[in-house]
Amino acid sequence: MNAVLGILASLVVGALVAAAGSSGSDDVGSLPLFALGAIIAFAVNWIAFVPAFKAQTEKFYDLTGSLTYLTVVVLAFLLADAPDTRAVIAALLVIIWAGRLGTFLFRRVTKEGKDGRFDNIKTHPFRFLRAWSLQGLWVLVTLACALAVITASDRKDFGVWGIAGLIVWIVGFTIEVVADQQKSAFRADPANNGRFITTGIWAWSRHPNYFGEILLWTGMAILAVPVLSGWRWAMLISPIFVYLLLTRISGVPMLEYRAKKRWGDDPAFQEYTASTPSLVLRPPRT
Repeated sequence: MNAVLGILASLVVGALVAAAGSSGSDDVGSLPLFALGAIIAFAVNWIAFVPAFKAQTEKFYDLTGSLTYLTVVVLAFLLADAPDTRAVIAALLVIIWAGRLGTFLFRRVTKEGKDGRFDNIKTHPFRFLRAWSLQGLWVLVTLACALAVITASDRKDFGVWGIAGLIVWIVGFTIEVVADQQKSAFRADPANNGRFITTGIWAWSRHPNYFGEILLWTGMAILAVPVLSGWRWAMLISPIFVYLLLTRISGVPMLEYRAKKRWGDDPAFQEYTASTPSLVLRPPRT
């Protein structure tokens, strides 16, 4: 029952986001293009659920999430009425981010094997479908500002908001990429087996990759401001959602719990957590 309610809740929230984002959207026939993007976000994940459940595997879950971003953005861009510079840049930024992250996550799950998050749910059809439905909602809400830009019927000059948003996005993306590469290199070194990373940008933050993720979607929201009006202002839920998801639900809390369970009694780990911010980058104190 809880799984079914979770699926229905995902659909209701998705419908509300689609309704708000469809205000001022281009149309495809009688359907707002923004709403079509929302439908696609869920449809891609439901279609992927079928073979995943049959094979009892979560191997392609994260990859499907990235492919959903790409599918929604590319189709919305192709169907939009005369995309402008802002729409082109927004689409390119999402494509770059989703392509990079999808490849990174797929390589990681291929190397590390199964994802423990799905051990207790992939054998239950509704519980497993709930996970795929939530991923569709995650894509839609995270993509809200970018999709608002791409589907906007009222185009605006790129201007100061566009430049500021692009700069913030680039900074966030760079931080995320550097953090991921440094951690991958750290884990690849056999000498670091069983150790936690405290070097590079990880000396500035315990979760710099998440900080970069939040920053880049904030940049996308800044870029979108000029085309937001009426109910479309609700699309600013995107960076707020990303922040809450990563700092209160699945990101930082989960990793902090695992780290404390593994290294909580280690004085070096205690010193690292006491002197290093959880999220926002800060140069190490000398």
